[in-house]
Amino acid sequence: MDVKGLMPWSRSRNLPASRFSGEDNPFLALHREMNRTFDDFLRGFDLPVAQGGWSGAWPHVELSETDKDVRVVAELPGLEEKDVELTLNDNVLTLKGEKKTENESPTYTERWHGKFQRSIQLGSEVDPDKIEASFKNGVLTVTLPKRPDSQNKAKRIAIKAG
Repeated sequence: MDVKGLMPWSRSRNLPASRFSGEDNPFLALHREMNRTFDDFLRGFDLPVAQGGWSGAWPHVELSETDKDVRVVAELPGLEEKDVELTLNDNVLTLKGEKKTENESPTYTERWHGKFQRSIQLGSEVDPDKIEASFKNGVLTVTLPKRPDSQNKAKRIAIKAG
């Protein structure tokens, strides 16, 4: 297969673009072409592009909170822990790094690479001295324990009838 045939700017004007199954619907073909156009446009701004379209927040994260801690899990495929920097400043957890390209100058790529940064505002109850982070199989897990004095601070307020 000729790789250059996959690049839209190198196709002959006489030949149709490759077709995927289910693309007989002209509206579906238009939808895919519009998505590709926007993805190409936004790639020029060095922003990450998700598979289904543009994603303004990358890497994707999961946040969970219990009475004892806050847990942040971020997917960072293709990266190693040396490629990632994690900081906590004024209750803002910042994850930044860079995904470098494996090839010097690829002929054509749809893979994202470049610098990224994601900041997450946390509550003041997080104990900065006890934060733990682990990185395994492209998944970063950050556990932010809460201060003991901040746990169970919720107070029930009685409501009186009018």
